[in-house]
Amino acid sequence: MAQPATPARTSQSARAGKDLRQRKVKILATVGPASRAPDMLEKLYRAGVDAFRVNMSHGDHATHAETIASIRALEEKVARPITILCDLQGPKLRVGTFKNDRAVIRHSGHFTLDRNPEPGDETRVCLPHPELFGILQKGQRLLIDDGKLRLRVIRADDNEILCSAEVGGVISNRKGVNVPDAVVPVPALTEKDRRDLAFAVEHGADWIALSFVQRPEDVAEARRLMGGYGSLMAKIEKPAAITRLDEIVELADGIMVARGDLGVELNPEEVPPLQKRIVETARRQGKPVVVATQMLESMIEAPTPTRAEVSDVANAVYDGADAVMLSAETAAGAWPEEAVTIMDRIAAQVEADPGYAARVHFIETQPDPTTSDALAEACASIAKTLPISGIIVFTGSGSTARRVARERPGVPMLVLTPSERTARKVGLLWGAHAVRTRDIGSFEEMIAKGKRMALRHGFGTAGSRLITLAGVPFGTPGATNLLHVVTLTGDELKRRS
Repeated sequence: MAQPATPARTSQSARAGKDLRQRKVKILATVGPASRAPDMLEKLYRAGVDAFRVNMSHGDHATHAETIASIRALEEKVARPITILCDLQGPKLRVGTFKNDRAVIRHSGHFTLDRNPEPGDETRVCLPHPELFGILQKGQRLLIDDGKLRLRVIRADDNEILCSAEVGGVISNRKGVNVPDAVVPVPALTEKDRRDLAFAVEHGADWIALSFVQRPEDVAEARRLMGGYGSLMAKIEKPAAITRLDEIVELADGIMVARGDLGVELNPEEVPPLQKRIVETARRQGKPVVVATQMLESMIEAPTPTRAEVSDVANAVYDGADAVMLSAETAAGAWPEEAVTIMDRIAAQVEADPGYAARVHFIETQPDPTTSDALAEACASIAKTLPISGIIVFTGSGSTARRVARERPGVPMLVLTPSERTARKVGLLWGAHAVRTRDIGSFEEMIAKGKRMALRHGFGTAGSRLITLAGVPFGTPGATNLLHVVTLTGDELKRRS
């Protein structure tokens, strides 16, 4: 059996400005004070960033609008679509205030959360969330300040929650509260989230991430408010979401494994197998999946990561995640460009491993009984059998590209689309290199354009074979029904001039 050919590398001059990444997994970087300057955004893009995350938990709309404008200006400068994800804060439960701004909860002592708005002390504090009173039961846990303090419910009624402190310590004003053992009856979208979502839509965010999803209804509500604009990513960071994971993945456009809060509400040893389960579920359904939080955490302060962090990133790449994310490393760290460079190098090294293909295909994806899915699976099969340099996908909505990416073919994918929104959206899709181009009207035009774009973007040279995937009649959504293998002569660009 012939081995898949790697895409032929063209000269640097031929690829100038085209930025074809020599890896298939994408890098999503969070923008913050350390990275929002236009020159730093460009450095991060050049270092390997494929998509930028705007964290709506911090900063104001004016700052976010400036950041988005800078990213779009960079997009214009490099002549490549750049993906923007706006990440909503979600409902955050917090305690009230204390008489001296802080108190000490005695280990093994009793502590009460109540509805009294008076400042708290070492015995009690206000919990300004009436929805929690009456739903908590004896034995359930409350985790405060990212799990640094752990309380166990002794008794709960409509006015007080009496707890035993399993792990005591210092507690200060407005620290966060996690409730891992109950589905909290709060909407996934707060009033702030609704304002932030409207802002994200107005400013053309390509993806909107929904935090603290607990149930499919949360996803449905966010999608309704989006009004058909953009793509919705559900963040899995609550144990309650795991019980309905398949339904949530089905309703969302993409999934994020948000290991920060997930690691607070679960025992640490439970997170790795859950990460693999979430990635596997998303991949089976053909939805992009991002692995996030603390991937290169030490690089917030240090110029190099720990070996354990390198292994963590590599593990996500081996699992076939569509993207890996940097948080504070690029938002507030001292070494944002170096963090991106290291992540790019890790991903490239893993994908160059001879054993990578076998590991990334540990998941067997079953195609739906549709022509589109059958042809997407055929692309991957042909790429295993013939020396193929790449797969050219003509798509309007991006759904065909998503189907092909689900199969994790051994060659990169050139996504040609007339839609600017689609070109940006697929920036988080495994192996996809999107190019916005005019729509096609005939089979002959499709073949000619596909060949020219393949040469222009470094997908082959003279003699290279590529798979072309499209739908006839052209311009009809969901009509993928044509697969064609083409061979480059190498002079397609000259013949057009």
